[in-house]
Amino acid sequence: MNLAHLLQRQARMDALRPAILHGTEVVATYGQWAERCAHLAVQFRTAGFQPGDRVALFMRNHVRYLEIVFGAWWAGLAVVPINAKLHVREAQWIIDNAQARWAFVTADITSEAGENLTGLEHVIDVDSDEANDLWQLPASQQDTPITDRGADDLAWLFYTSGTTGRPKGVMITHRNLMTMGLGYFCDVDTIDAHDTIAYAAPMSHGAGIYAIPHLMAGARHMVPPSGGFDPAELFNLGQQVGPLTMFAAPTIVKRLVDHAQAQGLSEHACGQSFKTVAYGGAPMYAADIQRALRIMGPRFVQIYGQGESPMVGTALSRHHLQDTAHPRHLQRLASIGVAQTPVNIRVTDAQGRDLPLGEVGEVLIQGDSVMAGYWRNPEATAQAIQNGWLFTGDMGCLDADGFLTLKDRSKDMIISGGSNIYPREIEEVLLHAPGVAEVAVVGAPDPEWGEVVVAFVVPQAGHNLDTAALDALCLQEIARFKRPKRYVLLDALPKNNYGKVLKTELRRQLA
Repeated sequence: MNLAHLLQRQARMDALRPAILHGTEVVATYGQWAERCAHLAVQFRTAGFQPGDRVALFMRNHVRYLEIVFGAWWAGLAVVPINAKLHVREAQWIIDNAQARWAFVTADITSEAGENLTGLEHVIDVDSDEANDLWQLPASQQDTPITDRGADDLAWLFYTSGTTGRPKGVMITHRNLMTMGLGYFCDVDTIDAHDTIAYAAPMSHGAGIYAIPHLMAGARHMVPPSGGFDPAELFNLGQQVGPLTMFAAPTIVKRLVDHAQAQGLSEHACGQSFKTVAYGGAPMYAADIQRALRIMGPRFVQIYGQGESPMVGTALSRHHLQDTAHPRHLQRLASIGVAQTPVNIRVTDAQGRDLPLGEVGEVLIQGDSVMAGYWRNPEATAQAIQNGWLFTGDMGCLDADGFLTLKDRSKDMIISGGSNIYPREIEEVLLHAPGVAEVAVVGAPDPEWGEVVVAFVVPQAGHNLDTAALDALCLQEIARFKRPKRYVLLDALPKNNYGKVLKTELRRQLA
């Protein structure tokens, strides 16, 4: 099994079908995409690469990104995508740990720090003349064979965000990604050959992985000219090339909705620009998705997964998000949906024993999407995968209909006076307060209670928040012992390069 066969299959079926777009401009048909990958595979083999060797991509979103990924797979290699927002020194650590031989870069992200990557045989700027030479296409290379790989061979070496220490390399196999691609059609969305996936979120992460199901369907792959997320640009591009599909973190969804509201766009106009927005990667609060549905309409699907089970865990479908007549609609809206088709989900206690419905415990995932393990880290692998089950570190509960509701990461749970308090429950309440833009709740050390609840709150522009009113709302909605003992107003919450709130930094501020 080699994922490059997916590209070869599409190229043989319809070589002239538009495949890769830069904005509205077609830069590669499926036939050209496959030819370039085959030629790049020859370059790798000529340089002495062996199956399983690693190639790093330290790039902003770029039209050559997918050509490099599938060219590496064509040659039997594994790719190491690195978030372009990382510092060069952070990228260097990943490259060294992965033992990558070559790195493909966009010069803008390496030149900013004034530092160069070292320890590599070759560093290629994808916009350079050297890269252009690599992509020159001699006609004789069209039939370059694809290197055989096993289903459990490494395809994508993904490094976790490392908010509590050095990142770990998640070994994602060809089987893992094939499972994810096929599961997309079952649980996330249908895909038509005329659809277009827009890469506004980093291609080094979930957005890039979603290239696989869209390739399976022969859809178009579009990199916006900005190379990232610009709501006005995306709304305009959708109008020109047809409604877009994209993967987005909740922060991006919020900015899309803000733009639609500010421009006074109707639900119909939003539908002309967007077909599907699959969101995940961080909590989406019920108030935020309700607003998104009200303004933009039924464009949304929620997915839950981890780097260790890429994009595959649970899904909250378009139907479930819209089913307002269901008696448990609000509870479902606050959930992350039901287990995706390829996996099983359990909720267990600290000893790995199944808990009754409704009780909170650790979420476990089992299935062909679960990683092979952590790169060069058998101890962490043994801790994360036990008896074939991935211990996610997320706390949640299942209901009788199979819907999973996340509470928090296990490390974020607050224990105050012997009682467990889940920050998300408090955050959901505070987000309903007028004038509140963002909230993060953490525990602060306390000599009497062990920990007390502290809420960091970001006001909406132009609003002056009254913490007494926030406290009154909490007393009205949740148990007294859960309410924050302190409110801290901030201009912005600290976030990592993936848009996730850094609660470790908030705890550090309290300390």
